[in-house]
Amino acid sequence: MSAPKFETLLYDVRDGVATLTLNRPEKLNAFTARMMKELIEAFDSTDADDAVRAVIVTGSGRAFCAGADLSGGGATFDRTSPQALEREEGKVGDIYRDGGGRVSLRIFDSLKPVIAAVNGPAVGVGVTMQLPMDIRLASTDAKFGFVFAKRGITPEACSSWFLPRLVGPQTALEWCFTGRVFGAQEALDRGLVRSLHAPEDLLPAATALAREIADNTAPVSVALSRQLIWRMAGAVHPMQAHMADSRAIQSRGASGDAKEGVTSFLEKRPPNYPDKVSSDLPDVWEHWDRPEFK
Repeated sequence: MSAPKFETLLYDVRDGVATLTLNRPEKLNAFTARMMKELIEAFDSTDADDAVRAVIVTGSGRAFCAGADLSGGGATFDRTSPQALEREEGKVGDIYRDGGGRVSLRIFDSLKPVIAAVNGPAVGVGVTMQLPMDIRLASTDAKFGFVFAKRGITPEACSSWFLPRLVGPQTALEWCFTGRVFGAQEALDRGLVRSLHAPEDLLPAATALAREIADNTAPVSVALSRQLIWRMAGAVHPMQAHMADSRAIQSRGASGDAKEGVTSFLEKRPPNYPDKVSSDLPDVWEHWDRPEFK
């Protein structure tokens, strides 16, 4: 597939790994309505491209994302202001859907694993957009902040669902109550990130992890595994997991991928999985009801 062109992102696919780079370095990659739309479009592209096996998200320059672009001054978060016109397409009734939430929900639905390579400061939506990503690696230069209460607003981007599941309610509440900016070591110690790396080692480490996925696993199995784990994070009973698991293992067990996985293992050779996410992804979600925004 030809690479899409964006104003606020760089999009690159190499050897099965798509790298999405937030690209407003002069603004510390501050989040705008245009970036929201382009991130959603970028994940549409990675899902549709069978050549993409994993996605890395990082920032250009010295920041990952400094949060919302505050150039609108005091009216930045006022959904009745003229700058909210760019968000009209997300309006339902008299409510403007949160742009960060639209991005988070799109990442939640991703069919490819998503790795955050947090190269620098990540505050506000710059950190909440990472929460539905699957694995977060951080530079030792990274900083994080859930600064909403300091700006007179509330957590967004579905972070009230994701954050306590990642770090527990106590840590989530402390970070949101205080709004303080904290360093990479605290993010590691309290479970927000998986590992810390010297700045020059961050992208190579993220790429090595993406390559481990791309080189060794069946893409349809990875897509199903991702959705099984994320969707079941909100399930009310393990029976919901059992129903989806049963359908998934029945479908996968009869697939060409399963035959190749076993045969390549027995023959001690690298696998060559035949199934594609675009055409061979089974629907195992007969019991899954996607809520509508109301």
